[in-house]
Amino acid sequence: MEAQPQPSGPSLDRRAELSEFLRTRRARLKPEDVGLPDFGRHRRVPGLRREELAQLAGVSVAYYTRLEQGNGQNVSAEVLDSIARALRLTDAEQAHLTHLAKGKQHKKKPSARPQQVRTAIGQLLDTMDAVPAYVVGRRSEVLAWNRMAAAVFGDWAELPAAERNWARMVFLKPEYQDLFVDWEQKAIDIVCALRMDAGCYPDDPRLSALVGELSVKSEEFRRLWATHDVKEKSHGLKRLQHPLVGALSLNFESFKLADDADQSMVVYHAEPGSPSAEALRLLASWGADATRARASG
Repeated sequence: MEAQPQPSGPSLDRRAELSEFLRTRRARLKPEDVGLPDFGRHRRVPGLRREELAQLAGVSVAYYTRLEQGNGQNVSAEVLDSIARALRLTDAEQAHLTHLAKGKQHKKKPSARPQQVRTAIGQLLDTMDAVPAYVVGRRSEVLAWNRMAAAVFGDWAELPAAERNWARMVFLKPEYQDLFVDWEQKAIDIVCALRMDAGCYPDDPRLSALVGELSVKSEEFRRLWATHDVKEKSHGLKRLQHPLVGALSLNFESFKLADDADQSMVVYHAEPGSPSAEALRLLASWGADATRARASG
């Protein structure tokens, strides 16, 4: 199963992305966070001033101002490291900053052909018949999945290929708001992942088209996209309210595929002996019964 081409759109403005990313990272820091005196009543803007950030990073105010205006083409790796430390960026945020600032030197060129999952990976998914598992690619596209993933998250085979996309499902389909108990966190995770993609692939017209579509159709997406937050989440806990088996608490692990870092396999599992484990067993049993019924005619 693979994603199909989608309508294209203009590329994202890398300079504007760099400017807004730096501005929002600076705004979230308070002077006391970095050991500076706080003269609160005299501050007209939230967070650190540009001159304070420049002082912490050991660069001139003019230099930092040019960078925050989107002129990062000639900035050195050492200066970026200093600014990242001053802004207290996470590893994911620092990688995103580097992609935005260095532009042509670091950006990746998206392939024009659809993303494809190796046959062996698809076969591996099919052997995992007791746990939900799927492969997700760029732009949050769901590329392949097993029977248990369909039982838990919905039968994606019934959707047009362009709609097998976590961002579209979570922001545009009300049933996913009902499915995820902490829908807000799921939405944040998706937007953060799309931001990472935008830093790596600023010239991807299909990503730009997706962002544009969601910005028009979802107020929640517009709000979260404006935060410029980025992060990579490789494991965690998801709580679901399943329409058939009720409450599910599932741990998940995400693994980047060794031969394609743009694809990740995500596997969910329940605590052994828990009610969620029993619920997964029931879903697996019902799915097997349905498969046998279809096979018999």
